[in-house]
Amino acid sequence: MKNQESEKYTKYEKARMIGARALQIAMGAPFIIKLSAAELGELKYDPIKIAMLEFNEGLTPITVRRPMPKSRFATA
Repeated sequence: MKNQESEKYTKYEKARMIGARALQIAMGAPFIIKLSAAELGELKYDPIKIAMLEFNEGLTPITVRRPMPKSRFATA
């Protein structure tokens, strides 16, 4: 049985969310996840890896709107 969290977003939505958050981090946005200096050194301050950690913890501050019939939107 698959993890329910992994079924929540498509692989394209995950890539878009992680990429957008990584760009924010690269431009100087503060981290939402708490990381020690040793953990940051281990990650080599890579914004994509930090964004993936935030996503896996469910802390990514980005929502997804899916277009539905009759001009409605579903949010995930």
